[in-house]
Order: sequence, then C-alpha cells, then structure tokens
Amino acid sequence: MKRTGEVILAILGILGYGLLAGLGSLMVFLQNNEEFLSEMESVGGEEMEMAINAMESGGIMFITASILAILLGIVAIFMVKGNKRPKPAGILFLITAILVSIVTVGVGLVPGIFYLIAGLMCVVRKPPQASGIESGYTGGGN
Repeated sequence: MKRTGEVILAILGILGYGLLAGLGSLMVFLQNNEEFLSEMESVGGEEMEMAINAMESGGIMFITASILAILLGIVAIFMVKGNKRPKPAGILFLITAILVSIVTVGVGLVPGIFYLIAGLMCVVRKPPQASGIESGYTGGGN
C-alpha cells in the first residue's frame, strides 16, 4: 500500500515547522540587534522593553520545538516509507502535532494540522484485503 499522501502531508508539516524555526531565529536576532532595540526604545517604554525581553525566550522556544518536530517528522516518514510501521509513525505524528502546538501557544498550529492529518491517515488506513478469488481460494474442499 502506498503512503504518498501521508509523506506529502509530513513534508508540508516539516516545511511549516522550518518557517516557524526561521521566525524564532528572527526573533532572537532582532532581540540582539542594537539598531532595532534603539528604534523600539524611542517608540515605547516599559511595555516595549518587556516585549523585547519576551522575544528572546519565545524565539528560543520556537526554534527548539520546531527542530524537534522536524526531526520527529523525518523519523516518522522513514517509518511510513514502504508501509513498514505506519501505526507507530501515526502516533508519533499525532503526539508531535499536539505537543508542539501547545508549546508554541498555537503558533505551530498550521504545520501541526498537517502532522495531525498525516497521523490520522497512518492510524486509520488499512491495507486492502484480498478477496477469495484474487487469493486463489476456490471455496471447495470436498
């Protein structure tokens, strides 16, 4: 049984988590950029400084969660490829989608949906059963 749909959805999820990691990297970069910091200090006061401090921890959280989701997605793709172990791969997709969506406070929801659908497809889809005619069974025994 081909698992092309699951692999494509997993790749889309990996690309989405890659963008999320890029967003986290941008947040960390901007938090350390002197020009950006001086511009933001001129705009606002304490609230802006709290937001800038939150950018670093949020960015690191996005990067860490995204890289973990990408690695787990690659592992699950190898498990699905060739229909080797689709059920454990599906469970891995489901757990990764739910946990990363929670950890990133909903920002990783769109790539998580791709993983969620791929996981459900892995768990629910069953290989087609061979009918008696195709398998060579004639039904007679006497």
